[in-house]
Amino acid sequence: MSTAPLLLVAASGLAREVLAAVRVRGTHEVVGLLDDNEDLHGSSVGGVRVLGGIESVADHPDALLVVCAGKGSSRAALVERLGASPERFATVLHPTVEVPGGCTVGPGSVLLSGVVLTADVTVGSHVVAMPQVTFTHDDVIEDFATFAAGVSLGGSVRVGRGAYLGMNVSVREGLSVGAGATVGMGAAVLASVPGGQTWAGVPARALRSTRDADGVPVGPGGGYGSIDTSRATAGAAGRTDES
Repeated sequence: MSTAPLLLVAASGLAREVLAAVRVRGTHEVVGLLDDNEDLHGSSVGGVRVLGGIESVADHPDALLVVCAGKGSSRAALVERLGASPERFATVLHPTVEVPGGCTVGPGSVLLSGVVLTADVTVGSHVVAMPQVTFTHDDVIEDFATFAAGVSLGGSVRVGRGAYLGMNVSVREGLSVGAGATVGMGAAVLASVPGGQTWAGVPARALRSTRDADGVPVGPGGGYGSIDTSRATAGAAGRTDES
């Protein structure tokens, strides 16, 4: 079986997880990683060479792309900077992930081991779902949202663009988590979370707003890689680190 060439953008923890999923599935051949940190150029991550900065994408016109920055706002900035069509971005599904009829997953999204989609789930573009996330009937996940391991959504939940849900968060059916909102690990969400706010606890309650210097809602998601996204979007994160 032939495999499609694939470039991972951001030499990160998430990139290593994507690499592992791709190797198990066998549908793509990862030909390299791109990262703006010059100290990484020529090194290897998971046995794959870091070829250069983001501009090196021009040297691989036939390769598909996956942006592996862990933070949703950083992924958004990198996608804008790359300027590629949606068709250029690969969707990475671990072999344990099934997409039933009526469910859709957008380009550039990454669903790792054990992610479940039940019925009529819509997952947008460049969404990251870590292991054992559950999306149930009629959930709508907007672009660049990030889900840590073990998140569970009830039916008909909407999660906004760039929102971040921490490990083992549960959201009651019919609610929404707004764009750029953050929900802390272990929270039980029993009321809709407005965009740009940080909620935590059982039941979850508002802690603070989460907005950048320009007043735009942002969400954390851990730092993965060292891509300089400031060239694309003012206030976007540059290098962050997470163990």
